[in-house]
Amino acid sequence: MPGTGSGSGAVMRSTLRQQIADALRDEVLAGRLQPGKEFTVKEIAEQYGVSATPVREALVDLSAQGLLDADQHRGFRVHEYSLDDYRGMIEARTLVTDSIFHGLLEATGAAAQGARAALAVRADDPRTAAALAGVRRRGEEAQRAAAAGDLNILIGYDLRFWRELSSLFGNPYLADFLHRLRVQSWVCAVQHLRRLEDLRGHLWSGHTDLVDALTRRDAAAAHDIVAAYNTHSLTLIDVLSQG
Repeated sequence: MPGTGSGSGAVMRSTLRQQIADALRDEVLAGRLQPGKEFTVKEIAEQYGVSATPVREALVDLSAQGLLDADQHRGFRVHEYSLDDYRGMIEARTLVTDSIFHGLLEATGAAAQGARAALAVRADDPRTAAALAGVRRRGEEAQRAAAAGDLNILIGYDLRFWRELSSLFGNPYLADFLHRLRVQSWVCAVQHLRRLEDLRGHLWSGHTDLVDALTRRDAAAAHDIVAAYNTHSLTLIDVLSQG
């Protein structure tokens, strides 16, 4: 079939591009690639044993996501976020989550009609109930990781938790935006959290409480839970950033 080989090569390169981007994002989130760390396309290509093209594409993707800074002459470096950046991320996250919570819950009211009603958090809707149960399981895993002080495991489950929860809203653009904000805020927080030898008791673990509030259609409680989480996070990072 004409063009099959070319198309297959494009798909493989795209997959490799995503794999490299994911691997480097994990390195940043794990704190192994510190803020300000510089590297070139050639260095990453040699590290992973691949050609330069998918590496360059992956690094451009991460730059677009705000995790790397591109320097035309020196390659790339891990972006350095400030405490003010973190505050801005928290504010933006709050606006998005409040919108999502109200959007999820308002569709359950008597005035909800049409496609919007499909976004409702309804205990009597088997599909929604199953989706929420899955989100809650992710939350339980995140809570266990937080209690154990296992930051790497927590970040993975936390990102998945919020990704799945926001997807219930039905707006993929908003869900993608929130996911990007959460990745950036974790990147910012990780450099400070790694200073603590024991993270037990320091990490937020209110995931299941949030799901339960949404299941009860209690947007005010959901807002309060997230507000308390944000206050806790800001206070902790503020203290840690001051040494």
